[in-house]
Amino acid sequence: MTPFTTVTARTAVLDRADVDTDQIIPARFLRKPRSVGYGTFLFHDLMAVRDAVLGAGVLFVGANFGCGSSREGAVYALVDAGVRCIVAPSFGDIFAGNAGKNGLLLVTSSLETTAAMRRTLGAGGTVTVDLPNQVIEGVAGLALPFEIEPFQKRLLTEGLDEVELTLSHAAALAEWHRHDGSERPWAVPSGR
Repeated sequence: MTPFTTVTARTAVLDRADVDTDQIIPARFLRKPRSVGYGTFLFHDLMAVRDAVLGAGVLFVGANFGCGSSREGAVYALVDAGVRCIVAPSFGDIFAGNAGKNGLLLVTSSLETTAAMRRTLGAGGTVTVDLPNQVIEGVAGLALPFEIEPFQKRLLTEGLDEVELTLSHAAALAEWHRHDGSERPWAVPSGR
């Protein structure tokens, strides 16, 4: 994954609630190999939304974004289209889990604050998302501080998923196995 530190990007506003994963990427496109890139299928059946969102790196959306089925392809489509951050009052639970694992920052903000940001920025505004300092800054001194779980913040800023994090400890794990095998040879399976 690409590390997420500070991103300055154009915004898009999607002023609707309950956008489900089938609207984000219709199921018929999930048969395509991941290697083709899912960005071209983003909001395929909602052309007005698609046109507004393409080219934006930060989305301001309505409540319950990413609800519905558990398709990780919805996150793939957003990331492949260049979206790095989504701000909403709430997100579908499974979508939120998939987002963090794929380098997509989700910022939860109150309904009133999110609506005010959408009105102030409008479509095509520019914001800077500063993950280390946990703030989104826009025009006219507009600032939205946000909270993020420390482990999720670490993974995003380092550009790691859980597997890559585990592999980063490979040398220490190998050393532990070597030491443990010499200290407790009876605990090591035969043939190892």
